[in-house]
Amino acid sequence: MSHGYSPRWRKLTIAILRPLLFGLLKRDWRGRGNVPGEGGVIIAANHISESDPLALAHFVYESGRYPVYLAKSTLFDVRFIGAVLRGTGQIPVYRDREDAARALEAAEKALLDGECLMFYPEGSCTRDPELWPMTGQTGVARMALKTGAKVVPVASWGAHELMPYKKGEQQGLAASLKKGFHPLPRKTMQVIAGPPVDLSGYAGLPLSKETLRAATDDIMSAIAGLLGELRGAEPPEERYDHHKVLEERRRAAGGGRAAVPEPSRPAATETGPAAERKAADS
Repeated sequence: MSHGYSPRWRKLTIAILRPLLFGLLKRDWRGRGNVPGEGGVIIAANHISESDPLALAHFVYESGRYPVYLAKSTLFDVRFIGAVLRGTGQIPVYRDREDAARALEAAEKALLDGECLMFYPEGSCTRDPELWPMTGQTGVARMALKTGAKVVPVASWGAHELMPYKKGEQQGLAASLKKGFHPLPRKTMQVIAGPPVDLSGYAGLPLSKETLRAATDDIMSAIAGLLGELRGAEPPEERYDHHKVLEERRRAAGGGRAAVPEPSRPAATETGPAAERKAADS
């Protein structure tokens, strides 16, 4: 059984969203030629805002592919939104372990059917105070190594100015952003796709924890490098580990001491358009 969707639903979303996004946002797109024109492929991207899925989907569509996301199952229960998601072939992800395994099976089937799957390896919007990518979860690496699908790393920048993540850290750049939706003046969505991540060194190896972690680190390094290119800055050598930070804060609180904030990293030196915008805002 092939991955199901309605061509009519896909055409409808294109007819509505494409002109809307062209009018709402400005674009600085690079590397569209790195997105394969056919065949199953995984797009692995950083996640800085709840608004970046649409900006990323627009980039991928204009690169010649229709994006398929793994979306929270609760969205499929909303009457109109659920109909759109099912009609366009999006894949529901459930909290239950068995249902979550079924979602991965559906994703693998979609890849084998030649779909373009969109993944955020971090699992949520970044909690890094400076909005760099966090450590990644291993699902993308597992799926790529199991199916042989290419992983195209993608970085985006600008959606945080349109709609900052409401649960972002209260430190660094994240703390300086005003919460809410800010469409004016029009924001520029910078998106860059790199060449597929070379995972050939893991081919044929058992999908052990060590193998999946190493492959995931390669994927996240590629994404962080592309984001550094957009921002004109070197990404931090050590990625922010949100689970580790939360555990440290719990231990600190449980020991009778006030939870300590995450130590700030030395600020990366930014150049180019990002630095110019910061100077203009100061």
